[in-house]
Parts: sequence; C-alpha cells; structure tokens
Amino acid sequence: MGEVIGPPATFRDKADAYTEQRRRYWDSFAASLERWQPSRRHYQNRLAEIFTFLIPPGMRVLEVGCGQGDMLAAVRPSTGIGIDFSPELISRARRKYPHLQFQDGDAHTFDLGMTFDYVICSDLPNDLWDVEEVFRNIARHCHPATRLVLNGYSRVWEVPRRMAEGLGLVKPMLPQNWLTTADIVNLLYLAGFEIIRLTPEILCPFRIPLVHRIANKFLVKLWPFHLLSITNFLVARLAPRSIDSPEPIVSVIVAARNEEGNIPQIFERVPQMGKGTELIFVEGNSTDHTYQAIEVEIQRHPKVNARLLKQPGKGKGDAVRTGFAQATGELLMILDADLTVAPEDLPRFYQAWRTGKADFVNGIRLVYPRENHAMRFFNLLGNRFFSMAFTWLLSQNIKDTLCGTKVLSKRHYDLIAANRSYFGDFDPFGDFDLLFGAAKSNLKIVDLPVRYGERTYGSTNIQRWRHGVILLRMAMLAMTRLKFV
Repeated sequence: MGEVIGPPATFRDKADAYTEQRRRYWDSFAASLERWQPSRRHYQNRLAEIFTFLIPPGMRVLEVGCGQGDMLAAVRPSTGIGIDFSPELISRARRKYPHLQFQDGDAHTFDLGMTFDYVICSDLPNDLWDVEEVFRNIARHCHPATRLVLNGYSRVWEVPRRMAEGLGLVKPMLPQNWLTTADIVNLLYLAGFEIIRLTPEILCPFRIPLVHRIANKFLVKLWPFHLLSITNFLVARLAPRSIDSPEPIVSVIVAARNEEGNIPQIFERVPQMGKGTELIFVEGNSTDHTYQAIEVEIQRHPKVNARLLKQPGKGKGDAVRTGFAQATGELLMILDADLTVAPEDLPRFYQAWRTGKADFVNGIRLVYPRENHAMRFFNLLGNRFFSMAFTWLLSQNIKDTLCGTKVLSKRHYDLIAANRSYFGDFDPFGDFDLLFGAAKSNLKIVDLPVRYGERTYGSTNIQRWRHGVILLRMAMLAMTRLKFV
C-alpha cells in the first residue's frame, strides 16, 4: 500500500506553524539567555539609548515583541505594557519589572482595547509572518498623536550575521524576512502610517574601546558608512484622516519692534480663522511709536480680539515665548510684523494643520520668486546652505529655517517648552527653539511655500554676518543634541 498523503496545508495552517516554530525558538532562547546575553549586551544597550532619546519619559508606551522587557523599562513610561508570544520571556519580564504590565499574545492578533502615546517594535519586523497585518493591528492601538518607533536589521548584514552564527559568536536565528527600509516604509504606508524620520544606526555591535563610540555615534551618520549600518530606525504616525474635531481658536502672535508703520495693515489684513482669531502683540522696546500705534489700533478696531504685551526681555525668541504663554487659542501662529509674509497666507497654514498634514507648519521663502529687495544675495546663499544642513541634521525636510511664520498647536508647544532644558536657552531668534523641539518631539514638520515680499516700512533686524555665526552655532548644537547622539 502506498503512503497516505493528507490534504495540503492551508495558508492559515502555514501561518500557525510559522508562529509556533518561533514561539518554541524564543522559549528556548529565554532558557539559554545567560549564555548569549554577553554578546548581545552592547547592541541592546545602544538600542536602549536610541529609544530613550526618541521617547520622552512619562508616556503611555506599548512594546510589541517585548522579550524580557528591558527596552520598555528603559523609556520610563507612566503606563507600560509589553506583548510577546513567548511565555518564558513574559515570565522573566514580570519578575524583572513588576511595575510594568506584560501579556502573552501574538503581535498579529492581540487586542488591548486602548491606545498609547508610543509603540515600540524593536527588531520585530524581520521575524513576522505578516508584517502589514501586525502594523494594521498596531494602528488600532494608536490615536492621531501616537508615534510608532521601530527598528529592523539591515539586509546588508544578512551574510555577516550568518558567518557570526557559524563561528558560534551569536545564537543562530530562524530564517528572517530581511526587509529593506523601502520595504518597511511601503508596508507602513499600506497599513495607514506615514514616515516622520528614518535614520541608520549602529556600525559596531560589540564594545571595543574608542571604536564603538566613534562608529555608532558619528560614522554611522556619514556617507558612505551609513550604508553599512546594522539597523535602521523609523518613526511613523497614522496618516491624516477625515476631520471630525471642532474648529479651534487661533492665536496669532506678532513680535513688534520698530514696526509703527505696519501696525494698521496688520489689523486690516489678518483674517478670522477657525472658531475665531486673537491677535497678541508683543512690543519689544521700540525706538519709534510702535507701542502707541498698537494702542490706537486696538481702540479703532473694537471687534478685533487683540491684546498688547510689553516684552520683558530681548530678542524675537523671548517675544514669541511671551506671546505663547498668554495665548488662549488651541492653535498658535507667528506672524512677523514686517509683513514680508502676507497675513492672507495664514489660512493656508491653518488648513495644513487642520487637515492633519502637519503637526508643525514651517513657512519657506525659497520656492517662489522673491520681490526685488526682499532678500539680499548673501542672505539667500546662507539660507540655502543652512536649509540643506538642517534637513540633514533634523532628519526632516527643512527648506527654510528663518522664515518667521510658523504654526503648531498649544499642546505641542507645551510639550516643547516642558523639554526645553534638553537644549537650554540658546536661541535669540526663536525659530530654532521651535524647530529643534519639534524634531526632538517627533512632530511631523511640513514646509509651506510663501511669496516673500519687500519691506514697506523700517529696516531688517537681521545682521547677515553676526547672525550667520549664530546659525553656525545652531548647526553645531543640532549635531551634538539631535544628530550624533
């Protein structure tokens, strides 16, 4: 008699067998963890440093594929829940971190019935049966402001990894997906996410004095070394969806120093947006009659919701922070009193934020042709150079750093302000305080082109050479506090 052959395995049978094989593998790994931990320690510690940089403490954090919980504990969540399908690893995690919650569950199907501020997936996508399905499941645990932070092995290291396994330096892995970053970005897109930032990380997975620090903090961010990174980090958010929240009150902050001749136009031209617009003038110890001009216009326009503040310190940055502190609106806008950016453009900034396309809308003056004397030649060259530099440093497209018109929510500004000590009081302009804070907080920054006009009153406060030196200092600070961390 011939051998009896059963019916072919269904797709679901194959998926279940794949998952069960990996569950047994990771249970076995947990039992032999002490043997393999020394070779993994430096790599895991460096991952923890990066996740800690990207995720502020005190957030509600979910980790999918949490292992024994080390990464979840490292980011110091207010509420931390870890999911893993290995009972042995979950048992270890519960003993090791009793203040956190750990559940045995499959990344494809778990359902916690709640949302989180951050979701971590560390070295998980390469090991999944259906990566898109897992991303879709994660999306059900996200609200619009949630950030998904994940890393995955680079395909460049597939062969070196196998060689290390053959030499007994690392525990042999089951067959992996070995996804490229383009693959992951596409799968996130299909699951309803969009990328905020993508960075190569880790060249040296072992602790070698001097070498590992230089390689992992500096060289991996530079060409051509970044092509050899062991892992890639991605930060993503849910793609914008239909608007169902109520219209916000909009606060427009105008820092005004020596702008007497422009004040009447500001009252006439700033439009009403959302549920209503409030104008907050912060007068900066002018040598002309700017303060008195604002008082006069407030009296002349009783239907305009306008307030006048006296700046306590110096510099536009101090003026903007003063205005933001007094704003009652849910959406904050900055309008330069020189009117080189037209107030009529503000509704476009409002729509970019309102539709969810951006958390932080940054005006750019370098797309459309500028009026004849709107920007001097060397100022233009400097702006173009720094746009390229800061795009690289902040890992988001920043085409113009010093356009004064910027828009973000009061909630996001409060988050930036609460973490301002990370950078310190470094910025006389105010632009970099916001841009750096937005990048550090993983906000989606979107450039919005504007027509840049010529001044019709007064003269610019920008001093190209002295302020150019300050911009170089800003770039150096971004290198040390945002890029090479």
